[in-house]
Amino acid sequence: MSAVHNMTIAGLARSLPLCPLSDQLSIAAFVIFGDVELTIAAARDLIAAVPEFDFIVTPEAKSIPLAYEMARQTGKKYFVARKKAKLYMQSVVSVHVRSITTDGVQTLMLDGAEGEQLRGKRVLIVDDVISTGESLAAVEALVAKFDGNVVAKAAILAEGDAIERTDITYLGTIPIFQNVHAP
Repeated sequence: MSAVHNMTIAGLARSLPLCPLSDQLSIAAFVIFGDVELTIAAARDLIAAVPEFDFIVTPEAKSIPLAYEMARQTGKKYFVARKKAKLYMQSVVSVHVRSITTDGVQTLMLDGAEGEQLRGKRVLIVDDVISTGESLAAVEALVAKFDGNVVAKAAILAEGDAIERTDITYLGTIPIFQNVHAP
């Protein structure tokens, strides 16, 4: 049996499999894809915890269901900071980021027309898990390029050093595990 981390998120019990990052460290893998019940509950609880906003911006990809559900529940629009430019994107604006779960540097980009809608507006940045905060910082930099006003940064979970941050809203925490490996 694989090692797991049991926890309650937005009132729902979940078992997260432990995944090794290195010989010394493992993380509890949290993926909301397909977990509609958790996505709805987490969106509801995060909406209640953040100030009023005009738009949601989220990095691609695991947090997209959360951003969608928060947009659905509030009637607000959301934008995805993409990892690769798409043919339909115009006047693409980009920043670079290094994430704990991604090998190497990646680029996040926003369509210029979408970005212009953020100008002077209240923006909520949403992610599934905040660890190092690098993806969050990249999305903030994208919003800043369009003079958007970030009113809050929110995630379902915070892990590692992010647990100590006071500038993010999150529903729960997960530790980084030392010398724990899934078989």
